[in-house]
Amino acid sequence: MFSTDMLKGSGDPQVWIDAWPAISERTASGPLGVELMSIGEDEVVLEFEITDASRQPMGLLHGGVSALVAESAASLHSAFLADLTAQAPVGIDLNATHISSARAGRVRVVGRVVRRASTHVFHQVDVIHLETQRLLCTARVTNYLKPL
Repeated sequence: MFSTDMLKGSGDPQVWIDAWPAISERTASGPLGVELMSIGEDEVVLEFEITDASRQPMGLLHGGVSALVAESAASLHSAFLADLTAQAPVGIDLNATHISSARAGRVRVVGRVVRRASTHVFHQVDVIHLETQRLLCTARVTNYLKPL
């Protein structure tokens, strides 16, 4: 069985990408089919298809799903940047603004570090409809690096 202990001390993006399916299947990202496309020092990129699992009753991408993937991207990236032997990233603030809507297609989630401090990581996360390149949602997420 997969354990996040396997990632401790690994700054290798490929290790994280390979581990993502096992990680996500035990999280809210799993049922949405969220894929980790890339991760590095500066940014993280996730993608998923809009399906019934991610739509609200009017057939649009649910705003809560946009917020969920924004926080997931920032938290995952904070974990990648942290020393997981000493710290655990914990989301403490999320502000999401919904700009546009989409009913179908593929969505890209791009998280970038705005500021990295010793105890906090601040991210700007954009949720983009790939087919139209429209910005669907923009979010700011703060993770506290909780000492273990």
